[in-house]
Amino acid sequence: AMSKSAVKISSDLLSNPLCEQEPSFLEMVTAFDTAMKRMDSFNQEKISIIQAIIISGNILWSSSVFPSLNMAVKRREQTLQDYKRLQSKVEKYEEKERTGPVLAKLHQ
Repeated sequence: AMSKSAVKISSDLLSNPLCEQEPSFLEMVTAFDTAMKRMDSFNQEKISIIQAIIISGNILWSSSVFPSLNMAVKRREQTLQDYKRLQSKVEKYEEKERTGPVLAKLHQ
Protein backbone atom coordinates (compact mmCIF):
# COMPACT_ATOMS: atom_id res chain seq x y z
CA ALA A 1 0.00 0.00 0.00
CA MET A 2 2.89 2.34 0.76
CA SER A 3 4.51 1.87 -2.62
CA LYS A 4 1.17 2.34 -4.37
CA SER A 5 0.72 5.59 -2.42
CA ALA A 6 4.20 6.73 -3.39
CA VAL A 7 3.44 6.04 -7.07
CA LYS A 8 0.20 8.03 -6.77
CA ILE A 9 2.06 10.95 -5.15
CA SER A 10 4.71 10.96 -7.86
CA SER A 11 2.03 10.83 -10.58
CA ASP A 12 0.19 13.71 -8.94
CA LEU A 13 3.41 15.71 -8.79
CA LEU A 14 4.00 15.10 -12.49
CA SER A 15 0.60 16.57 -13.30
CA ASN A 16 1.36 19.67 -11.24
CA PRO A 17 1.46 22.86 -13.36
CA LEU A 18 4.75 23.80 -11.67
CA CYS A 19 6.42 21.01 -13.65
CA GLU A 20 5.59 22.81 -16.88
CA GLN A 21 7.11 26.05 -15.58
CA GLU A 22 10.30 24.68 -14.00
CA PRO A 23 12.31 22.20 -16.10
CA SER A 24 14.59 21.35 -13.15
CA PHE A 25 11.57 20.51 -11.00
CA LEU A 26 10.15 18.39 -13.82
CA GLU A 27 13.44 16.50 -14.03
CA MET A 28 13.45 15.80 -10.28
CA VAL A 29 9.81 14.72 -10.25
CA THR A 30 10.34 12.49 -13.29
CA ALA A 31 13.28 10.80 -11.55
CA PHE A 32 11.20 10.40 -8.40
CA ASP A 33 8.31 8.95 -10.41
CA THR A 34 10.61 6.46 -12.13
CA ALA A 35 12.10 5.39 -8.79
CA MET A 36 8.68 4.94 -7.20
CA LYS A 37 7.43 2.85 -10.13
CA ARG A 38 10.52 0.65 -9.92
CA MET A 39 10.05 0.27 -6.17
CA ASP A 40 6.40 -0.67 -6.69
CA SER A 41 7.23 -3.30 -9.30
CA PHE A 42 9.98 -4.70 -7.03
CA ASN A 43 7.53 -4.89 -4.13
CA GLN A 44 4.95 -6.61 -6.32
CA GLU A 45 7.59 -9.17 -7.32
CA LYS A 46 8.44 -9.81 -3.67
CA ILE A 47 4.78 -10.23 -2.79
CA SER A 48 4.19 -12.71 -5.60
CA ILE A 49 7.27 -14.73 -4.62
CA ILE A 50 6.24 -14.81 -0.96
CA GLN A 51 2.70 -15.87 -1.89
CA ALA A 52 4.05 -18.60 -4.16
CA ILE A 53 6.25 -19.93 -1.38
CA ILE A 54 3.43 -19.95 1.12
CA ILE A 55 0.85 -21.39 -1.26
CA SER A 56 3.06 -24.14 -2.61
CA GLY A 57 3.92 -25.33 0.87
CA ASN A 58 7.61 -24.64 0.69
CA ILE A 59 7.49 -23.69 4.36
CA LEU A 60 8.19 -27.34 5.14
CA TRP A 61 11.09 -27.26 2.71
CA SER A 62 12.51 -24.14 4.31
CA SER A 63 12.32 -25.68 7.78
CA SER A 64 14.50 -28.56 6.61
CA VAL A 65 16.92 -26.18 4.88
CA PHE A 66 16.99 -23.76 7.81
CA PRO A 67 17.00 -25.92 10.95
CA SER A 68 17.73 -22.88 13.10
CA LEU A 69 14.32 -21.52 12.10
CA ASN A 70 12.65 -24.66 13.35
CA MET A 71 14.63 -24.50 16.59
CA ALA A 72 13.65 -20.85 17.09
CA VAL A 73 9.98 -21.74 16.67
CA LYS A 74 10.33 -24.53 19.23
CA ARG A 75 12.12 -22.21 21.69
CA ARG A 76 9.42 -19.60 21.23
CA GLU A 77 6.67 -22.15 21.93
CA GLN A 78 8.49 -23.35 25.04
CA THR A 79 9.02 -19.79 26.28
CA LEU A 80 5.36 -19.00 25.65
CA GLN A 81 4.30 -22.04 27.68
CA ASP A 82 6.65 -21.00 30.50
CA TYR A 83 5.25 -17.48 30.42
CA LYS A 84 1.65 -18.72 30.62
CA ARG A 85 2.53 -21.04 33.50
CA LEU A 86 4.24 -18.25 35.44
CA GLN A 87 1.44 -15.81 34.65
CA SER A 88 -1.10 -18.20 36.17
CA LYS A 89 1.08 -18.47 39.30
CA VAL A 90 1.21 -14.68 39.59
CA GLU A 91 -2.57 -14.47 39.24
CA LYS A 92 -2.98 -17.16 41.92
CA TYR A 93 -0.74 -15.26 44.35
CA GLU A 94 -2.50 -11.97 43.60
CA GLU A 95 -5.82 -13.55 44.61
CA LYS A 96 -4.45 -14.77 47.95
CA GLU A 97 -4.31 -12.74 51.13
CA ARG A 98 -1.38 -10.31 51.22
CA THR A 99 0.89 -11.85 53.83
CA GLY A 100 4.67 -11.80 54.04
CA PRO A 101 5.36 -15.18 52.40
CA VAL A 102 2.77 -14.57 49.66
CA LEU A 103 4.22 -11.14 48.86
CA ALA A 104 7.73 -12.62 48.76
CA LYS A 105 6.61 -15.36 46.34
CA LEU A 106 4.70 -12.82 44.25
CA HIS A 107 7.78 -10.61 44.02
CA GLN A 108 9.89 -13.63 43.12
